[in-house]
Amino acid sequence: MTSFNLGSIPIEKITVGMSASYSQTITDADIKSYAGLSGDHNPVHVNAEYAAESRFGKRIAHGLMSAGFFSAIFGTKIPGPGCVYVSQNLNFLRPVYIDDTVVAEVVVTQVDIEKKRVFFETTCKVKNKKVITGNAEIYIP
Repeated sequence: MTSFNLGSIPIEKITVGMSASYSQTITDADIKSYAGLSGDHNPVHVNAEYAAESRFGKRIAHGLMSAGFFSAIFGTKIPGPGCVYVSQNLNFLRPVYIDDTVVAEVVVTQVDIEKKRVFFETTCKVKNKKVITGNAEIYIP
């Protein structure tokens, strides 16, 4: 697999199997910021007492926060600046907690040069366990 850094990659140079990743450790501040930005103040994310009584036992990060890391990869690594989402599906498999380091990875599965579309398998892991899986379609203008 080939990985790339910041910079737009011409669709003609994108091949099946290319990959890129991004990692970030989730903090209390990240969760509070995301709640403010998204308007999602679900107490399982923002209230320790409530979350302690939930099936998770403590506060969890918003699932879409971790899924947003795919967008960071697409917009800065592969394909890079200028690309836009067409679609993304997501399967949330496990919770992400404060102080977890999420590793997001995208792998090219198909390239349609004529329609200027690139298709990806998308995965987020914590401690090498999948927390989110899915697929994405990206358009390169």
